[in-house]
Amino acid sequence: MNVMVYVMLVVGFVLLIKGADYFVEASSSVARMLRIPSIIIGLTIVAFGTSAPELAVSTTASLAGNNEIAVGNVIGSNIFNLLVVLGACGTIHSFKVRLRWDFIASIATGVILFLMIFRDRFLSRTEAFILLGLFAVFMILTVRDALINRIQAEETADTLPPARCLIYIIGGMAAIVWGGDLVVNCASEIALAFGLSQTLVGLTVVALGTSLPELVTSVVASRKGENGLALGNVIGSNIFNILMVLAVSAAVKPIAVNSFAVIDAVCLVAFSLATLVMCRSKERLSRVEGLAMLGMYAVYLVYICIR
Repeated sequence: MNVMVYVMLVVGFVLLIKGADYFVEASSSVARMLRIPSIIIGLTIVAFGTSAPELAVSTTASLAGNNEIAVGNVIGSNIFNLLVVLGACGTIHSFKVRLRWDFIASIATGVILFLMIFRDRFLSRTEAFILLGLFAVFMILTVRDALINRIQAEETADTLPPARCLIYIIGGMAAIVWGGDLVVNCASEIALAFGLSQTLVGLTVVALGTSLPELVTSVVASRKGENGLALGNVIGSNIFNILMVLAVSAAVKPIAVNSFAVIDAVCLVAFSLATLVMCRSKERLSRVEGLAMLGMYAVYLVYICIR
């Protein structure tokens, strides 16, 4: 195999890690500058930025007439975000979780998606516009929440200049997306060269690849002590994936859903409720609970590979 594939794989990981480092630093600085809680930035700027790969994959698939891929991509990414991204953050550093309305909203979006596709195995344009309407409501409530909590946020002089923040956010996000793309392409080529099937590669490497931005960004944020930003990234990404990414795909072309996607939607709701119970128990996500979440994903991964 061409050695350049391995070189580009390493380059991709470097871009991911360094891009996330600058992106988190700038996003945290913006939160301090605007005097709002970092979780609000995580729910908006960070979440929407890290969900760019899902939006690109789903929109491209929809335009190409393969928009049934969109449902599996979104549900798979949301399960990964919930169990692996949040679980990894809890394993690295246990942190306090203050359950807010947006956490409940992320569970509600999963329930709404299940109800929409369970009845007729179909996501229509009408349902897509309903999801987009709910996304508009979510954004209004998030902005309102930011304004209400603005005075409560601590003001500090430890902020980057606005121009540097903009450069770091744009450059960091570009590095994250480009690095994630390199990792997926190179890892897929290596996996296929070792004899893995395209189906298995798609379920594992590609699914991981579209969620790499959320994983790396949240882990970097957690290591920097920005747990609110890490949690907001997961919650915001999951809401964005369903109410925007999937809705846009269905608006372009209505989506026929297979039975596996319905089962995965049930798994998403079940995992969301399990996470809620763990976070609510002591209002803290401990290392043990983080490991338990990673274990649940391992079981789910074995299941989707077997089926």
